[in-house]
Amino acid sequence: MDFRFKVDDKPSLGATLLYGLQWLMICLPVVLTSTFVAPEGEMVCFTQKLFVICGLTIIVQVLWGHRLPLVAGPAAVLLMGIIAAASQGHTASTIYPSMVVGGALVTLLAAVGAMKYIQKIFTPRIVAAIVILISFTMAKPILGLIFSDMEHAGLALVSTVVGVAVMAWANSVFRGIWKSMVVILAMILGAIFYYSMTEFPKEFVSDSVAPQLVLSEFSLDAGVVIAFLFCYIALLINQVGSVQSLGDFVGAAEMSKRQTRGVLITGIMNMVSGVAGVPGPVDYSLSPGVVASTSCASRYTMLPAAIAMVILAIFPEAVAVLLTIPKPIMGIVLLYLMATQVAAGLEIIHSSKAVLSFRDGLILGIPIMLTLILSFVPAEAMQSVPSLLRPIVGNGFVMGIIVVLILEHLVLRTENGKRKTEN
Repeated sequence: MDFRFKVDDKPSLGATLLYGLQWLMICLPVVLTSTFVAPEGEMVCFTQKLFVICGLTIIVQVLWGHRLPLVAGPAAVLLMGIIAAASQGHTASTIYPSMVVGGALVTLLAAVGAMKYIQKIFTPRIVAAIVILISFTMAKPILGLIFSDMEHAGLALVSTVVGVAVMAWANSVFRGIWKSMVVILAMILGAIFYYSMTEFPKEFVSDSVAPQLVLSEFSLDAGVVIAFLFCYIALLINQVGSVQSLGDFVGAAEMSKRQTRGVLITGIMNMVSGVAGVPGPVDYSLSPGVVASTSCASRYTMLPAAIAMVILAIFPEAVAVLLTIPKPIMGIVLLYLMATQVAAGLEIIHSSKAVLSFRDGLILGIPIMLTLILSFVPAEAMQSVPSLLRPIVGNGFVMGIIVVLILEHLVLRTENGKRKTEN
């Protein structure tokens, strides 16, 4: 594909700002849809820290890391880890230090050049399963967001069906900059519609807890740490896949070095995030579509968006305005985003021919169903599980990864390590 601006090209200031505005419209929803894991009374400060860390991550990655125009945002796999750990009574002082450990592991793997060996473990079937597992694990929190206002449950239900259908339609017919703005438009127009049908808020979101730049307490729980290490396995796959897909698309050179630098910075920024008490960042895989629609692959056009995110974080009033989006609308947008994640997983299955037999299908089907069921297991049932294993067994996503690895490499592995097609 011929690009108007290639990866290392520097467009004019006007063009850079224009493209940067487009990237900003994509970056904002990525952050805002992750704020539902914020501690009670700390929503604004939590969001401010997310904006700063994601903005700085993009700046460092664009200038010194993988040097590609990739959107960085809170990793969905870490959101699931936070939800699972919190549901079992663990607090921020235990959850986020586990991310520091996970980020340190990622940093170490990149520093010693171990990525090329780890990647061999993850066959296309496993990668596809993990991509799909992310979406299924998010089902319960998405359900909670959509029906957070039971007084208007009927409106939320109708809005979900119509909203997701409209976003899918808009994504298929919109072109250029409008296609990349589907999510942000859905959030804005959805909020206006929802409040017009209910009641507009009389005041903006505010924090009831004194803001803290870093965690005041740190503690480690072996079970939580192990659970998050599995989450970081998925984060690594996400990171490597995002860089590789965009690098191949724009024809970037020296991809091995880009991958190593990208993973290294991701690991470091996840350590910083853990200290700050927010979920760590990862590069998202949505950039190829944006680059294709604009014909602009210049990494420098990401800088205005990243700088704007950091500046935005300085003004809590502005952040509070963005946080007035109703929870049901946030849930609907998340549902759509997770549906695109499932679509990406299915595309991996199709392009890699990962499922050619009933046995191949079981390798995907069993962990997916197990993940879905474990996501809805009552808290009382988890009390019978030993406390050390509870953070692992109670995390449907982690259990899904463990099961798919066992099925692929042990239980359903053939003698020569390859699976034959069954008619």
